[in-house]
Amino acid sequence: MTHAPRAAGVPDVAGDRTVVGGNLSLPLFRALSGVLAGHPYLKVVVDRAEDSWHLLDTRVHPFHVDYIATRILGMRPDELDKDLDAFNASVYMAPDRRFLLGVLSLHSDEDTDGSERPFLVLETTEADTMHAALLEEFYHYVRTRVDGRLPLLLKPANHGQEHELASVSEARVPRILSQELFGNRIRTCLNPGVAEGRLRYFRSPEEYRAAAQPGWADIVAMSCLPDDIPRVAGFINTAPTTPLSHTNVLASGWGIPNAIVRDLDALVRREGLDGAWVRYRVCEDAVTLERLSSAPVLERPVWHQQRIRIDAPLLDEAPVMALHRLRRSDRDSYGTKAANLGELHHVLDSRTADLTAFYARPRPPRPDLLTHLALRLGEPGAPVERLQAAAAERVAGTVRAPEGVALPFRLHHLFLTSSAALQQGIGKLKMALELEALDVIDSLCLDLQRLMHSTPIPDEVARAVTGAVPGLLADGRRLVVRSSSNAEDLPGFSAAGIYDSVTTVRGEEQLMDAVRQVWASLLSPRSVRLRHEAGIVLDDTYMGVIIQEYVPAGLGGVLVTCNPTRREDFRNVYLNCTTGSPERVVDGRVLPHQYLYNTVEGGGRTVDVGSAGEDLPADTRTSLGELALAGRLLQSHFSAGDPDDALDIEWLMTAEGAFHLVQIRPYAR
Repeated sequence: MTHAPRAAGVPDVAGDRTVVGGNLSLPLFRALSGVLAGHPYLKVVVDRAEDSWHLLDTRVHPFHVDYIATRILGMRPDELDKDLDAFNASVYMAPDRRFLLGVLSLHSDEDTDGSERPFLVLETTEADTMHAALLEEFYHYVRTRVDGRLPLLLKPANHGQEHELASVSEARVPRILSQELFGNRIRTCLNPGVAEGRLRYFRSPEEYRAAAQPGWADIVAMSCLPDDIPRVAGFINTAPTTPLSHTNVLASGWGIPNAIVRDLDALVRREGLDGAWVRYRVCEDAVTLERLSSAPVLERPVWHQQRIRIDAPLLDEAPVMALHRLRRSDRDSYGTKAANLGELHHVLDSRTADLTAFYARPRPPRPDLLTHLALRLGEPGAPVERLQAAAAERVAGTVRAPEGVALPFRLHHLFLTSSAALQQGIGKLKMALELEALDVIDSLCLDLQRLMHSTPIPDEVARAVTGAVPGLLADGRRLVVRSSSNAEDLPGFSAAGIYDSVTTVRGEEQLMDAVRQVWASLLSPRSVRLRHEAGIVLDDTYMGVIIQEYVPAGLGGVLVTCNPTRREDFRNVYLNCTTGSPERVVDGRVLPHQYLYNTVEGGGRTVDVGSAGEDLPADTRTSLGELALAGRLLQSHFSAGDPDDALDIEWLMTAEGAFHLVQIRPYAR
């Protein structure tokens, strides 16, 4: 594809301030720049053939490729759209490319005298595959044309560029990593949204527990929000956390804004915001708190009137079942978690599922992304049928499904109905819920939970449980007992983190205690309140149980098949991990490693190295990229009717490098 270049000169679009050639000063930067992720930025194009560069007016030219094609090469927009992927490859991946594309962003740090010192950061797009020589050439071209008083650092856009730059000394190309640049960001979007409410700032967990419970019109700010927080108008974290924490999954499911605001204490003191009515805005580019002059007139939120329907549980003679024998249709007897794990076994064992639907969907101006999928699978030019087979093979070769058994709702029902005291306590709780006697609900729930722990399990139920796992009980192996309710993973009600799992079980006695604990978590004050708010009837709610052999984890984590802070981004999978079990990622005990993996053009980048303080080895990050691709492919099968519906997958990696998926659920968006 060749086109005669248009002569460089003054742009010919009215009001376009794009500059061709010349040097870049700070005033010119500010005149041309826009704002991205809270920082001023400017797009630049280096034309190697003309030995010139273009400083794009961000307002007029939001995309490098459009500018190059239409303004430099004289192409029509329809010509570009027709061969967009080939054109992108020519500017982002060709080793002998004519154009070098990047972004300059303006940042500041503190000088030795305490004053702010501005500096510029140069980076390419995340899909760019520049080799070391091109990266060095790009840096020096820009360096010689930028005001020498402004420090300039190169930021690798992906792990591949980090690897390339390892051979180049920092004296020749000064650089900064993404986690170094943004690790101390003052304000960070976790879940976008806008809310008006009363700001309640708690400086310690003790202060939170001693205060009146937050209400639906409150915006709650804490260093670490508790998992049992009630439904409110908005969340604010005053310390770093991850978008995949339980509380942010709740924020996403509830559709409320959530952000990290590390300067909140100073903001509250300066503007007297604690207890004040505020307008709270969270988006990718900015997080703001604006004091309102008076209390707004707030209508009771829609969710107070919503009624989420769940399918009636099947309490018939469903047996204890091996996970690999379950399918998604068994959720009415065993719960969604167990049914999804059974479905995962089916996908991995039969390899008949079509895992290409996400890529087959039109992404205008592209008819689909199948060409990109073919490259990811190492099958360029393969027909669709071959891609479907290759996708199934890739997933089966990357992840494993857990072995174990599922206890049906029927056993939970038999336990509850075996005790007159339990039936009486449940009757009192139902009456309190019907009468909206919310002041007694917590005590009734706690009494019921204590009673469940002391009530003997009927012999029929105990034999069914222990008889299902005799081999595991015989040699004292460690077991994991997980919840699998019919009141979770529902549209509008994710229930993330509200039911118990027990991961340290050995022997028959501990197993029965763990099963009782999981059953009892269905009646915790928090789970009962949240279900009641959603209109889920107590009579229809039952708990299944998953019993698995414990698998030691070198790494454990969670991935979601989307970018949770930028919903329009269809390319990336967001992955968190830390040493040990996946639970450590979501419960806030540690700040995990955080990555974005591009499942269209390929490549990955580090967002945060978390509490570890250093990144994972390159080979581990490469393996995590394979896991991210497997998660994207599974999305095509598990999403409910829409291949763009994201998945939330908990996983662990053994010391041998094998990935085990321990949970698959819809991601609340």
